[in-house]
Amino acid sequence: MEIKNVNYEEIPIEKLRWKCDLSKLNIKTTNDLKPSKKILGQERALKAIKLGLEMEYLGYNLFVTGKAGTGRSTTIKMLLEGRKREGVEFDDKCYVNNFKNPDMPRAINLLAGQGKIFKKDMENLISSLRKKIPLIFESKRYQANKKSIIEDLKNKQKEMVKKFEKRVNKENFTLVQIQMGIYTKPEILPIITGKPINLDKLESMVELKQFSEKDFKIIQKKYNELSSQLSEISKEISNIEKDLNQKLFSLDYKMVSPMVEELISELKEKYKNKKINLYLDEIKENILNNIEKFQEKKEKETPVIPGLVIRPAKDNFKEYEVNVIVDNSETKNSPIIIETNPSYKNLFGSIEKTLDKFGHWRTDFTRIKVGSLLRANGGFLVLNAYDTLIEPGVWPALKRSLLHRKIITQTYDPFYMFTTSALKPEPIECNTKVIMIGDPFLYYLLYSGDEDFKKIFKVRADFDSITKKDNNSIYQYTCFIQNICQREKLRPFDKSGLSAIIEYAVRLSGRQNKMSTQFNNLVDVLREASYWAKEDDSPIVNEKYVDKAINEKIERLRLVEEKIQEMIEDGTIMIDCQGAVTGQVNGLTVYDLGEYSFGKPTRITAKTSMGRAGIINIEREADLSGKTHNKGVLILSGYLRAKYAQDKPLTVSASICFEQSYSGVEGDSASSTEVYALLSSLADLPLRQDIAITGSINQNGEIQPIGGVNQKIEGFYEVCKSKTLTGTQGVIIPALNILDLMLRKDVVEAIKEGKFHVYPIKTIDQGIEILTGVKAGERKNDGNFEEDTVNYLVDKKLTEFAKKLKEFGTEMK
Repeated sequence: MEIKNVNYEEIPIEKLRWKCDLSKLNIKTTNDLKPSKKILGQERALKAIKLGLEMEYLGYNLFVTGKAGTGRSTTIKMLLEGRKREGVEFDDKCYVNNFKNPDMPRAINLLAGQGKIFKKDMENLISSLRKKIPLIFESKRYQANKKSIIEDLKNKQKEMVKKFEKRVNKENFTLVQIQMGIYTKPEILPIITGKPINLDKLESMVELKQFSEKDFKIIQKKYNELSSQLSEISKEISNIEKDLNQKLFSLDYKMVSPMVEELISELKEKYKNKKINLYLDEIKENILNNIEKFQEKKEKETPVIPGLVIRPAKDNFKEYEVNVIVDNSETKNSPIIIETNPSYKNLFGSIEKTLDKFGHWRTDFTRIKVGSLLRANGGFLVLNAYDTLIEPGVWPALKRSLLHRKIITQTYDPFYMFTTSALKPEPIECNTKVIMIGDPFLYYLLYSGDEDFKKIFKVRADFDSITKKDNNSIYQYTCFIQNICQREKLRPFDKSGLSAIIEYAVRLSGRQNKMSTQFNNLVDVLREASYWAKEDDSPIVNEKYVDKAINEKIERLRLVEEKIQEMIEDGTIMIDCQGAVTGQVNGLTVYDLGEYSFGKPTRITAKTSMGRAGIINIEREADLSGKTHNKGVLILSGYLRAKYAQDKPLTVSASICFEQSYSGVEGDSASSTEVYALLSSLADLPLRQDIAITGSINQNGEIQPIGGVNQKIEGFYEVCKSKTLTGTQGVIIPALNILDLMLRKDVVEAIKEGKFHVYPIKTIDQGIEILTGVKAGERKNDGNFEEDTVNYLVDKKLTEFAKKLKEFGTEMK
């Protein structure tokens, strides 16, 4: 059966590509436009952001989603600039020493600007005490009182010793001082023949019969009595010394406390802060209990080894310092921090350590350093969701901080057994509004997998990648382009250049009535078009340079496409663009490389026979078929059963194959193509090889829209062009995809000249008529299809299969 040349409905030229008409725009170049910083096409997201920024309740943090390049970060920066949160006051935050428990430093909140002042006041307090306390100790009054106390107690001590010495001498003993290493010890020795003799030596003399044993025992008894009395006197002297120290301490306290009280009271009166009052009370107690610190004289330590560098001695007054961790003295608007490296240390701070002169790690409250989350207190912190989630320990800590509005500064240490700091600073209140920027996948993953996420990110701002196309949005686009030209110092664009950019935005959106809001791609084209105009010494960027920028970008990315094209041209990949073959059809696929996608034809074949196996998807059997493609094959099976198996069983075994496909096949856009191959095999009708087909079907035989329609048409056009355009070649697409068409200018021109064709269809029957040149055929009242039609021939073959299979089964019995 020959394929008849029939004229089928084609898509009108004006619908193949939307053309931007700026004739009503009264400008010559973008220099005549007012630059606009207005955010385009994101009304829904802007409403959500406004709500999130203005709601001052727990959990109203923002999660901004959308594709990269839709202006998420730029929009957030623009909306935050100069903003001040209502009802949120800025404050300074300090850490001070906890004198009762040094491992738990105290946190103090002060009004903005008071942190530095309080730190300076404390430095002045200690500096003043270091000067005034030594002067008190040097005063005549103090020295007289001190001398009186010391002399009274020393006289008492001397009197006791003098009485004891008389008693010792009376018993013919003497009191001597014996050297014991670096110390001296009082000892009682008997006087024998006018000389003091050690009792051990006297005992030896008794053994040698040089001294009377009776006299020795008398001396020994007296020695024991006197030694006991000496011990008692030593205790009394020790108590006198303690009493002296206590009286001297009381004297110091009495002389110093009025001055300390006065200075402390001045600070209490100045700040009127409960926490500061508590802290100052502890300081007063500590100073009065450690007055000797303020009496120390600075003496330069001389190294034992010449040339040896000695580390500075410990600062005894460091415990009185104030660590101002957040200083808002110069803050006017709400703090805005965009954290590009959200590590645990950068977000939550750390506690630094230092080596002392003995090589030991030391730390204290002055080494507490805070991170971005606390520095943005009262303001906004912007984070990238992916970067935040991959940093160890950050997400759990961030959740706790946002749930409780408190931050505990700790050094992140997953190997806690090796930690060298026991510091646990008091938690600090933190009212930071966090804005996370991420993609929808991360949002849904967190929302479904983390119960706390929905409590702390109650507002989602979703950025759309496309916006409606109307006169107002087109004008806003041109003003946006002028803003980029000014900001980037690009050459001005004329009307043709502006039209080309807007047409490119429509192409990126995938619909003729939409425009892309992925501005990163558009801005790149603007920059590159300006570059090519500069290379050509053109002061104006027109359509020529925009097209060149787009084509050059594609050229940089189309290496894989060229390799596949070469294999088609030299016959390695077998694609026919002429003639007709039974059970074989050209399908269309899209290769998505991420930043670039392109379409190419692929040969799809079908073989049918009598049997009960049904439709065999070879790709599935080889584990090369995706879920959506498997679904498409099952749908076409349902379509065949509904149309041809109402009066007989569908006794057919059919195999479908994507020839020379060695990687995975996904999507259902080839399901209509597979049906045509099956119908051709069953009806024994050849299919045109100069036509490629795309479109998915439902079980009613209706053609559904698919993605990548422009790339698919252009891909088959390139193949036909390389093998010579015959004027009969073309592509069948779903009629519902007409609004998606934004074909290249050269393809539109070829169609306009009749060298290439694009046919829209709504049903399988329309497509099979184009491919075979034979009428599809309607079912008559008697239930049979019209004779010599495609459906008649298919039904006839299936009926034969059913009868033969039945006969074959009977013969086998």
